Amino acid sequence: MLIQKATIDELEVVTELFDLYRVFYEQASDLNAAKEFLKERIVNEESVIFVALEDNEALGFVQLYPSFSSVSMKRSWVLNDLYVKKQARGKGVGENLINTALHFAKETGAKGVLLETGKENINAQRLYEKIGFVKETNYFYYYTV
Repeated sequence: MLIQKATIDELEVVTELFDLYRVFYEQASDLNAAKEFLKERIVNEESVIFVALEDNEALGFVQLYPSFSSVSMKRSWVLNDLYVKKQARGKGVGENLINTALHFAKETGAKGVLLETGKENINAQRLYEKIGFVKETNYFYYYTV
């Protein structure tokens, strides 16, 4: 398995995975909008995407967004998206993608990596805890505009 940082050259394969990810979260498939969204992130360097490939097939991806801590005056990364195709699950793809993201965070001098997952996503929670993520007890608020 090869995990590489996605560039505009990998836009097509990442778009397919991103669309499947959105469908997993009960959004309507929209390949054109997904492609444009990812293209903007890549071209404007607003996110970092790693894609897992095996035998020229895309198996999964992880997308990180930068964030900053004023208190520590350091960058953090938000692991916003992680997706592995159904047929590749249970084979270490997700764990390898997360470990690649964590290595990248260390290389960039980040304070840490934050992620959020659904209460019912027990398999993901087990993986995160296995890797070393610690569940926080902070209250998060969101205001929809």
